[in-house]
Amino acid sequence: MSFLSRVSAHRHAQPLTDEQLQRLAPSIFAEAKHESRSDRYTYIPTIEVVRGLRSEGFFPVMARQGNSRIPGKAEYTKHLIRFRHMDHGPMYENLGDLYPEVALLNSHDGTSAYKIIAAMMRLACENGMVVQDARLAEISVPHKGTVTDKVIEGSYTVLDESRKALEIAGEWSGKTLTERQQKGFAEAVHIAKYGDDAERMPFTPESYLRTRRAADQGADLWRVANRVQESAIRGGMTGFRWDEDGRNRKRVTARPVKSIDGDIKLNKAVWHLAQMLSDHAA
Repeated sequence: MSFLSRVSAHRHAQPLTDEQLQRLAPSIFAEAKHESRSDRYTYIPTIEVVRGLRSEGFFPVMARQGNSRIPGKAEYTKHLIRFRHMDHGPMYENLGDLYPEVALLNSHDGTSAYKIIAAMMRLACENGMVVQDARLAEISVPHKGTVTDKVIEGSYTVLDESRKALEIAGEWSGKTLTERQQKGFAEAVHIAKYGDDAERMPFTPESYLRTRRAADQGADLWRVANRVQESAIRGGMTGFRWDEDGRNRKRVTARPVKSIDGDIKLNKAVWHLAQMLSDHAA
């Protein structure tokens, strides 16, 4: 998921207000569609959808948007808002207080329809994960017709899918990975992040598997997946590689994933790889 951009994000224990959303992701409040859109494009500002979701008990807890290199598109660019529902509290305290969430993705420049994606939030590390596999829904709502009603309906469906994802996380906590499986998982996520450049990056599986907090210590699939996901998304690992002339060693630090598309894509890859590995874990 990828355009390179700076993004702004913030997570609150309390619901975000319109004023906070405006600061974090101004394109939520775009007053019109981008000029490139045709008359068939139904323009409904994202904030109207947010208010419709609020009326149904969904409250925003995080917002971010990407920049655009195309002049004039910044105020219409892609944005992501994560919601919790007032009737769905934390589950699995032993795993770090997991909350089911709904992630809403949209833009007004034609780069995205309204997409509603299953997500979860782990309070132990404020580590949000977008999740998807064959059993979990992702709903796309085109910019046509009664957008708000369709997004609200889809959000209830996806919220149920998010709760299923939490149950899967509970199952993973009971499955132990061998050292070889852990390293293989980390290597696969490394390739998912860097693609063709993966071999050039000097980051070892051990660097992805490093424990950042005591609550993440363990060899079960859930904790391993969290450590690897956090390392891949936040970066910070270091290593050394030789320059092009082969004369000097250069220190390299893994960069965090900053784009919305990149974040979603890598999170989905982590979830999919973990789901595949769960079939072979003890």
